[in-house]
Amino acid sequence: MEHKNTWENYTAKQGKEVDAFAREYMDFLDNGKTERECIDVIVNTIEKAGYKELDSLIGAGRKLKAGDKVYSVWMNKSIAMFQIGRKGMTEGMNILGAHIDSPRLDIKQNPLYEDGGFAYLDTHYYGGVKKYQWVTIPLAIHGVVAKKDGTTVEINVGEEEDDPVFFVSDLLIHLAQEQMEKKANKVIEGEALDIIVGNKPLVLGGRTAKGKDNDAEKDAAKDAVKKGIIDILQKTYGIEEEDFISAELEVVPAGRAREAGFDRSMILSYGQDDRVCAFSSLKAMLEIGQTERTACCILVDKEEIGSVGATGMQSKFFENAVAEVMALTGGYSELNLRRCLAHSCMLSSDVSSAFDPTYASSFDKKNVAFLGCGMVFNKFTGSRGKSGSNDANAEYIGHIRSIFEKEKVNFQTAELGKVDLGGGGTIAYILALYGMNVIDCGVAVLNMHAPWEATSKADVYETKRGYVAFLNHASL
Repeated sequence: MEHKNTWENYTAKQGKEVDAFAREYMDFLDNGKTERECIDVIVNTIEKAGYKELDSLIGAGRKLKAGDKVYSVWMNKSIAMFQIGRKGMTEGMNILGAHIDSPRLDIKQNPLYEDGGFAYLDTHYYGGVKKYQWVTIPLAIHGVVAKKDGTTVEINVGEEEDDPVFFVSDLLIHLAQEQMEKKANKVIEGEALDIIVGNKPLVLGGRTAKGKDNDAEKDAAKDAVKKGIIDILQKTYGIEEEDFISAELEVVPAGRAREAGFDRSMILSYGQDDRVCAFSSLKAMLEIGQTERTACCILVDKEEIGSVGATGMQSKFFENAVAEVMALTGGYSELNLRRCLAHSCMLSSDVSSAFDPTYASSFDKKNVAFLGCGMVFNKFTGSRGKSGSNDANAEYIGHIRSIFEKEKVNFQTAELGKVDLGGGGTIAYILALYGMNVIDCGVAVLNMHAPWEATSKADVYETKRGYVAFLNHASL
């Protein structure tokens, strides 16, 4: 099947719409580098569009009717949005589902130490990463610290122009002969991904703590750089070293999303897997009018580590939210909930690999996505012999094709790469357990899981158009 370059189909007006949409998306990336930050941005956005918080409606005993918009946040890391349709929910919903977590470094619970005159924070990488890509680049720290008194301190340092940044060191090339002989997955070990956060010892009484003679002064001189960092944390954020125990701090690449290429056709940024599909899904929910079937958007945490935990797709928070929404429409029963989920249609909104000519041997060129050629459908994911895969049925794909042809949405079909090389998964198989129709679709990404990933502006825009068409017209 021939791949059609989306840019060739756009009018000058559409080109301007693509650029405007890309600017909104880049702003979303800059302000949502963690799950919590994404949720904050999303809630602020949807409340302006008329969405009401589910628990407040339950507390007020308010019933829901067609056209009402409601959302439920779970643990500040996942969200489900619903726009009630004209038809009863037992006839099913049209669901978009993406994830808002991305590969990164997480700071451990006992992280701060000093060695060789440097203060370090010990980290544990999150998700599938090439560890060597994370050394010698500017890094920022985002997250929260929960103190014993119940207060929470937000941390965001490394993004502003006058902020300090952090980094992981690497061995100079002049001494790296043995290092360069290692396999790529061993060049940088996981335990070597600790970030350097300081080098200046704490100043005591106008003098540094170094070089003292008596025992008390020697004790004061011990770990003086670490103590300097603790002093800064106390004065700046009001936190102590033991507060790291109840902290969630994520280390991410510092810097803003940027346009890429002389033609500015691409976006280069951290976290596009899968915030590109999350943003497109969010915007689609805000763009639709009144729908026949209830429209739903799920944006979840923990996909990069198997969708586990209370905020991952394997938890019951989504099912519980659907049950509560059905109760407010007056149609809840256990059987009706099962019917609703089984009769639903879903697009698992997740990214796919983009063809990279530099590594062409890793792809089946007939079955791979190309940057700039539109929204991507993956009939199945998984690895090798479709292990761990959701595999969409032919009838559902035919239904989606008819919708996209009618709405003139440019799309392509793909697999992640060559069959025996490996693969990946999404949240699709989890929703498919309810018996609903599910297929993976989203945006092609170059450099997937690297600190800086690349997408096509046209693909992002076309994917949003596809999600709108799906929410409005899917009914199988």
